[in-house]
Amino acid sequence: MSLDEHRYALTVRWTGNLGEGTASYRGYSRDHDVEIPGLPVLHGSADPTFHGDRTRYNPEQLLLAALSQCHMLSFLHVAVKQGVVVTGYEDRAEGLMRTNRDGSGQFESVTLKPRVTVAAPAAGALPDAGLLEQLHAEANRVCFIARSVNFPVLHDPAVVVEAGGLPRG
Repeated sequence: MSLDEHRYALTVRWTGNLGEGTASYRGYSRDHDVEIPGLPVLHGSADPTFHGDRTRYNPEQLLLAALSQCHMLSFLHVAVKQGVVVTGYEDRAEGLMRTNRDGSGQFESVTLKPRVTVAAPAAGALPDAGLLEQLHAEANRVCFIARSVNFPVLHDPAVVVEAGGLPRG
């Protein structure tokens, strides 16, 4: 395997056979487990709208989580390269999915709403707002997941500047 290839593997195991398999549309559970060696089992189901268990993660939530996580990790990477000290990050991401009359559906868009806390530079000057916008744009450009989807991933960021600054190291 070359250095530029990364392979991922997991097992999805349906656990929703209630005794009759899929003999009827409402006669089975959508429950399943996502198993990755060495990690806790992730218990999944369908969205409750599609007869899923609301106490389990659904694929739509996990897609949104993957986009949010990827952007955060990409943002942290590009921030450190530009000397911006991030001390906190929280994203309240939202996704819009539409279903079609034939039962299919697709995400129309995702909007990430990261609230990033940065340390004021030691000199006390505020970080350049344009630079922070550039960092979000660059994070979106390098995020593996955002580059892999066929719908727009939008950003509505907010920045909080910590008073006092942190020493750079």
